[in-house]
Amino acid sequence: MDHYIERVVDLTEPTENQLYNLTIDAARSILLDQPAAAMRDVEGSFALLARSGKTVRMARSLDRPMRYFLAKRTEGPVLIVAARIDEIYAWLKSEGLEGQFHPSYTRMVPAHHVTEIQLVGCPDPDPVYTRFFTPAMGTLPPDLDVIGRHYIGALTEEIDRWIAHVPNEEPIGVCFSGGVDSGSIFLATYHVMKQRGLSLSRLKAFVLNLGSADIGDGPDVRQAREFLDSVGLGLFLETMDAKASEIDHRKTIGVVEDYKALDVESASMALALCKGIRERYPEWRYLIDGDGGDENLKDYPIEENPELTIRSVVNNQMLYQEGWGVGKIKHSLTYSGGLSRSYTRTYAPAHRYGFRGFSPFTRPNVIAVAEAIPFIQLTDYSVERLYQLKGEIVSRGVAAVTKMKMKVFEKRRFQHGALPVEAMRQRLPLKESDYRKHFLAQYL
Repeated sequence: MDHYIERVVDLTEPTENQLYNLTIDAARSILLDQPAAAMRDVEGSFALLARSGKTVRMARSLDRPMRYFLAKRTEGPVLIVAARIDEIYAWLKSEGLEGQFHPSYTRMVPAHHVTEIQLVGCPDPDPVYTRFFTPAMGTLPPDLDVIGRHYIGALTEEIDRWIAHVPNEEPIGVCFSGGVDSGSIFLATYHVMKQRGLSLSRLKAFVLNLGSADIGDGPDVRQAREFLDSVGLGLFLETMDAKASEIDHRKTIGVVEDYKALDVESASMALALCKGIRERYPEWRYLIDGDGGDENLKDYPIEENPELTIRSVVNNQMLYQEGWGVGKIKHSLTYSGGLSRSYTRTYAPAHRYGFRGFSPFTRPNVIAVAEAIPFIQLTDYSVERLYQLKGEIVSRGVAAVTKMKMKVFEKRRFQHGALPVEAMRQRLPLKESDYRKHFLAQYL
């Protein structure tokens, strides 16, 4: 054969794209015909593919998974693109090509980059990655009031733009714990809806409770109630009771298609919450959450990760959003890195139960403000001071923008709030290596 006949199979869901300022076709034209930097002008949530001949370009926002796999055929290569690994595998089986498959051969399009592939046959050239979002670091003054006002101001603007695209009759649910992230999301959403003159009866704050008569309510129930009561908004709280006995790591791994222990734990809670909301409200569609808030303000226990130091955290651009970065030794081609990898813990459970989820903390305009925070000046490389910053910045910003004073509680992971930590560990006791085995066993 003198030439290859290349094929592209796009299994992504166009209806999952939520673009604010362009049609999908216009966004694809930008992706294909303009420099990568132009993708910064595509506003909203997206996973886009565009093709011209043998050239394929792909790009995604931080909150959308996008995977691909290159298979061989006698007549030429075929590129399969989908949100999920199992969708790629199912298509390969339908074509009799599953013998080429292994989950580690799939690739994740890294967030904030245009990924270009040339379908030229065998051997396949490496993809070319070109960044389209490069926020400046440390450009804000070291004034917490100024920083908070900019940060929550950007957050509120993103919520306002999202709500403008939610149909007026649709209710909005906040995945809520009373922590800094979900608390600021709820108050900002309440503020936007009130400013727009929208019916506040559309708004609810859903808190997950996996407690029982034996162990009591999960810690988040009390915290969520105390948070909302402190601002006179307790009537918006709705507790979603679920059974801890229904948590199944095998089901969670099948949904998120990953094996990182903390993400399996978090996704297990997200599945329980989404399942509960869906069973109580069969028609509910729109959820908003605070995923990405920890990443933006670098609020993770450094001492729990032997790879990290305070200097690596505050000196590396978007470390928690993107991991060590494309082209680095520790960057996973199969999964990407940072929140670019782990956002499936939020996206996949919501998608599984038919929700359209949204976290404004993942939007570039909000991340750009976070990256502009002068962390080095504010912390002088003090870990303790770094941990204090998030509550101070967010609470000051919420007060400046919404005129409400939010309570700030001690940090607690989502998976540790639905039921006590000890009980959660009994339900999800495995290590990452064990979860990895369970994931790979799905394809044996």
